[in-house]
Amino acid sequence: MKIRTMGYMIKQSLISIWRNRGMSIASITSVMASLTILGVIITIVLNVNNISEMAKMQFDTIQVFLVDELDNEQINKLGQDIGEINGVRFIDYETKKEALERMKEQWGDKAYLLEVLEENTLPNSYIIHLENIEIADNVVQSLNDMEGIEEIKYHKEILETMMGIANFVRTVGLVLIVILILITMFIIANTIKITLNSRRQEINIMKYVGATNWFIRWPFLMEGIILGLMGSIISLGIVYFGYEYTFNLINSQFNMVMNVRVISVNEMMNRTLPIFIVLGTGVGALGSILSLRKYLRV
Repeated sequence: MKIRTMGYMIKQSLISIWRNRGMSIASITSVMASLTILGVIITIVLNVNNISEMAKMQFDTIQVFLVDELDNEQINKLGQDIGEINGVRFIDYETKKEALERMKEQWGDKAYLLEVLEENTLPNSYIIHLENIEIADNVVQSLNDMEGIEEIKYHKEILETMMGIANFVRTVGLVLIVILILITMFIIANTIKITLNSRRQEINIMKYVGATNWFIRWPFLMEGIILGLMGSIISLGIVYFGYEYTFNLINSQFNMVMNVRVISVNEMMNRTLPIFIVLGTGVGALGSILSLRKYLRV
């Protein structure tokens, strides 16, 4: 397509948008509202996925606390037996002294409270890193048959809850996304239909003088793309400032808990920008195509 022809197409699209500015505004508002809601859903889904993945990394371990009476030889033998269990990637041995130091780090400013302890009552332990979190139950079953283990710490309930929430959010999010896209396509399609009806005589004249089908279709197709693009840009700005505010609020109020789990603003925008542009222009184009296919008989 020549640059001159492309300029003509864009000009005709803009003229049509201005002539039907009421419906054009409705289309842009529809795209904006739909993609804004979609953006909220995407940010929730991405953060839930991020949290669930971090939960897998954080809780893909099993910690076994050892009986105090075990000597070094028995501890080493037990470690060898644990390392041979199918599904165990590697193990770390944590002495009671190391466990106390780690607890002090976790307590931060409150660590001075642990200084009053006359005796370190924390047990020695093995931290077992799994090849796959799905085989954790089998590993725990094998550990139950071993002697010298006082307690097994395993976050099965937490993981199952996190995975269930993540799957539910993904499913609901996908359904809502499809519904919003269909609604937006419907409104844009109706906008194009109004334009087609108002210009039907002009289109017939263009056809009689030899204009090709695609020459007639392109301005309407570009009109839908422009409407979708404008709506997506506005919604992207709304989502950006809304997410930035929420991100800063979470970090200021729950910094120690949430700071490493919530996706940063820049990373979130890098993920959502192409989605918004593609969906906005794609929905606009599809809405135009549907209208042209049904109402433009050329």
